[in-house]
Amino acid sequence: MTEAMDAEFDTVAEWTAQVAADLGPEYHIPAGCRGSGSPAALDWLIDQLALTSDDSLLDCGAGVGGPAAYAAQAVSLEPVLVEPEAGACRAARTLFGFPVVQAVGSALPLADACVDAAWSLGVLCTTPHQVELLAEMRRTARPPGRIALLAFVAREPLLTKQPEGNHFPTRAELAGLIGDAGLQIQKWRSTADLPGIPKDWTERVDAVTDALSDRHGTSRAWQLAERQSGRIADLLAEGALTGEMLVLGHA
Repeated sequence: MTEAMDAEFDTVAEWTAQVAADLGPEYHIPAGCRGSGSPAALDWLIDQLALTSDDSLLDCGAGVGGPAAYAAQAVSLEPVLVEPEAGACRAARTLFGFPVVQAVGSALPLADACVDAAWSLGVLCTTPHQVELLAEMRRTARPPGRIALLAFVAREPLLTKQPEGNHFPTRAELAGLIGDAGLQIQKWRSTADLPGIPKDWTERVDAVTDALSDRHGTSRAWQLAERQSGRIADLLAEGALTGEMLVLGHA
């Protein structure tokens, strides 16, 4: 982790939980999904994975836990969260009370074939160990494998534009990583094709962001995290990056 990524996924993650807890329960899931999933994206992934209340779902790189909580609310399933940053682990427990294991996705401390489904949302680009992360989700998801990604993908190699600590694959590189991990692509959809984000969701996310800025805007951690997320937002806005959702199965 770079200093900026550590600030975003550790310090600011814990601050986010504190703000959401103060604002109220209706802010918890939107706050926990900042940067890691919109309602339409999560609905599509839940539907494509055919998740039900009988399933266990591994969230690999769970952050504050918002997407897992969204899935739990949608279909009453039991999520298991794995997250490398201590602050985000504490945040997820504070807001949602789910089991959280502090570990990296490329070395999951979980048994083989121990979950019904697994997803990793906005995480692949944060690690150089991308094949290992995908292979670990393959190992822990029961055959035939119900695995999903939300990945930021570069239209072409970013070279000097790549934010420090990020590793954005191209579409061809992502397909190669998936094959190398023993997985195959079953569905692929761009987030640009999804319906817009509901107004009340956006308003709650904005309220959380405003409160974070009011409380911590002068801190180095907040400024580093905002600069990092701003660089990625700029790359998305100019089309150098796209958000892609994939459903995978065992090859």
